[in-house]
Amino acid sequence: MSNHFNFHKSIKSDILKALVLVTTSLISGVSHAQDLDLNVAKGKFISTEESLKQYQCPEWFRDAKFGIWSHWGAVSVPGYVGNWYARQMYIPGTREYEYHLKNYGHPSEVGYKDIIAMWKAEKFNPDQLMDLFKKAGAKYFVSMGSHHDNFDLWNSKYHEWNAVNYGPKKDIVGLWQKAALKRGLRFGVSEHMVRAYNWMNASHNSDKTGPKAGIPYDGNDPKYKGLYFEKHEDQSTAYPINPPAWWKKEWFNRVQDLIDNYKPDLVYTDGGIPFEKVGLDFMADYYNKNMKWHKGKLDAVYNYKDLKNNLGNYIEGAGVQDVEQGSLKGINPLPWQTCETLAQWFWTKEPWKQKNASDVIVMLADIVSKNGNLLLNVPQKSDGTIDDWAEQLLKDMGAWMSINSEAIYGTRPWKVFGEGPSLAPFKGIRRAKDYTEKDIRFTTKKDILYAICLGLPVSSIKIQTLAGEKIRSVTLLGSKKPLKWKQESDGLVIEPLEAWPSKSAVTFKISL
Repeated sequence: MSNHFNFHKSIKSDILKALVLVTTSLISGVSHAQDLDLNVAKGKFISTEESLKQYQCPEWFRDAKFGIWSHWGAVSVPGYVGNWYARQMYIPGTREYEYHLKNYGHPSEVGYKDIIAMWKAEKFNPDQLMDLFKKAGAKYFVSMGSHHDNFDLWNSKYHEWNAVNYGPKKDIVGLWQKAALKRGLRFGVSEHMVRAYNWMNASHNSDKTGPKAGIPYDGNDPKYKGLYFEKHEDQSTAYPINPPAWWKKEWFNRVQDLIDNYKPDLVYTDGGIPFEKVGLDFMADYYNKNMKWHKGKLDAVYNYKDLKNNLGNYIEGAGVQDVEQGSLKGINPLPWQTCETLAQWFWTKEPWKQKNASDVIVMLADIVSKNGNLLLNVPQKSDGTIDDWAEQLLKDMGAWMSINSEAIYGTRPWKVFGEGPSLAPFKGIRRAKDYTEKDIRFTTKKDILYAICLGLPVSSIKIQTLAGEKIRSVTLLGSKKPLKWKQESDGLVIEPLEAWPSKSAVTFKISL
């Protein structure tokens, strides 16, 4: 997952580097249509935009609304700052470099390969965690497949540096898959490996000053080129500026191996569609295989992003758009997804903008009202456990969903998504405290309208959007007490109860 704060600082320099390297790209003669001898499954879809736009989002995803994701890997061992550690530890002057120097040693002597060796996952209990996720209300679970650190979390056929051979020596993806399917959850995988090619190139650096100036970091050792790659020009932080043909093919083979082994219902790419036609080849391969797995029915979800920069391409309607840590401005005609995290993307020792259950609940209601899903990241410690506060948050989520899930699962957007003072789309973190009892979000199912009040009402509520609607009844989910309500010319007025059934948002069930 990309770190927006670091990303925006680096994107300008990356674009400048792209101008320098674009000539190399032209000379190389690697065209979009170059035949890389990729093995693409035959079927309904071929590797063109027109063909892929035949895609229809499956109903299971539209009904599910809420999924849980696990960012986990060797970077969880230091548990410092977040998900950029594998790169930043090789860049003098960064917090990660200084932390690594103090706690592990100089990167010429102790590199990321050694951090991988320290990752044991000794307390990992996927069954216990999946029980917790299911009780929290998740209908699908997404496992990390490979992050920017070029380390695969399954027994990768094409990549020696994986979690079965090194570190925990466990098939992390396979263990997650077994636990999810056993409990009836849909299963997905995420891949973030596109930028590993340029990210891990920092391991070939050396200090420019100080007692170890000029001593190469461990990435220069040819024994570890499978992890660190051979040295090249690109040390950008986003999409590779001039990716060679072999790297495009390796990306395709590794991600194809991932789907062939685990047959996921969902695949998430951290960015746009990668590598021009190679990305289209992957999509056609995945969709065609998914249809074979499901007797001719397409049940696949492919998440990618509309970033409008050098992080891959975007084709509207060929998959399901993912919005990282934000929301859309209104009801989207196509299903979409927000990915968000409880704190940092990867676990850190120090607290970092931790959310509570109310924060997640109001976010979920806002997203679902706009035809979206929420994929919530729950970061794990290196041993495989989660923080006590995160466990309590999930239990609180489960308590809310046990009362209000009727207004979430299987719903569709109404004619408007909501009303109130907080209607604007957001990017970044929006908390429950940012909403009031006047902020209402609507969902619908058959002839029932659900009005989710994002703040606990302390006085009568007036839902102005319902002015002129014919209302047959109004009840409160989680309560058997009759409500006092009336229709006025400018809206539906509901009188508050002395006590509400939920600690966070409350839901009014309205028969029209």
